Amino acid sequence: MATNDRVITGSLLTEEPSFDESLRPQTLEQFVGQPRLKKSLDIALRAAKSRHHSVDHTLLYGPPGLGKTTLSHIIAIVQGGSIHVTAGPALTRVGDVASLLTNLETNDVLFIDEIHRLPSSVEETLYSAMEDGRLDIVLGKGPAARSVSLELKPFTLIGATTKLGALSSPLRSRFGIIGKLEYYQESDLSHVIKRSASILSIRLEDSAVHELAIRSRGTPRIANRLLRRVRDMGHIKNVEVITKDIVKETTDLLEIDSLGLDAGDRDLLRTIITHHHGGPVGLSTLSSALSEDDSTIEDVYEPYLMQIGLLSRTKAGRIVTDAAYAHLGLKKP
Repeated sequence: MATNDRVITGSLLTEEPSFDESLRPQTLEQFVGQPRLKKSLDIALRAAKSRHHSVDHTLLYGPPGLGKTTLSHIIAIVQGGSIHVTAGPALTRVGDVASLLTNLETNDVLFIDEIHRLPSSVEETLYSAMEDGRLDIVLGKGPAARSVSLELKPFTLIGATTKLGALSSPLRSRFGIIGKLEYYQESDLSHVIKRSASILSIRLEDSAVHELAIRSRGTPRIANRLLRRVRDMGHIKNVEVITKDIVKETTDLLEIDSLGLDAGDRDLLRTIITHHHGGPVGLSTLSSALSEDDSTIEDVYEPYLMQIGLLSRTKAGRIVTDAAYAHLGLKKP
């Protein structure tokens, strides 16, 4: 199964933006999970509002699908501005970011996903905008070049990244708020699923909610995606209430097991076990064996496998744990 086709990837699939948008919370009270970050943002937003300022520039990091974009929308709503969404790879020229910044109104939010992939020239343009509220750009080339400084309206830049360490130190230091998003507990995911089901008018047994929660890899976006697939199965079977059996039938069809692993995850673990005696094995060797690039293994497969204790990463390479043998029903040599 190709990475982009995986139901359980945390990345946003292009065919379902309106589905995700309809389920997006509009306030911090509606936002489930991330209690420490939510409390920190609530204090910052209330303080900024009482001073009639925009909230400090904010950097959100963590695996995909945990709510970075949603929190950015909530910040824009609370401080009474609009949100302008873009991505690091899309900002290839200084003119791109200059156009965005000069069109921002007071209290607007500029959300940059994958901010670690900004070109250095664009990143440097952001420094003065973030620190001094002005845009310094150079017009022309050679002897005719001249510097122009433009005043910007108060705004909040929110950067999102899955790789905090890939950000340059000068850019990272200019964020007033830095928040990490963690994988969700099963209880919080159950709340997310119940809320989404209520919005979509889907009736679920409690056992079905639990079954969806444990197979969603601690990620709300995946939980909502699986809910959509389960809704389809219930529609085909013409049932009014989704049961645990329907959830299991749907996830079995998608090859998603009781820990939320799909065929790709299990292939990775079995490759290390059967071909490399459980490890250690280097990243390049593993990527060649699975026909996946290094970044896909590091960003898509490994974080969750390490989070639930099935995989360990050492200086010598990747090693599967005893729990992985037990989950796959294999005997450790």
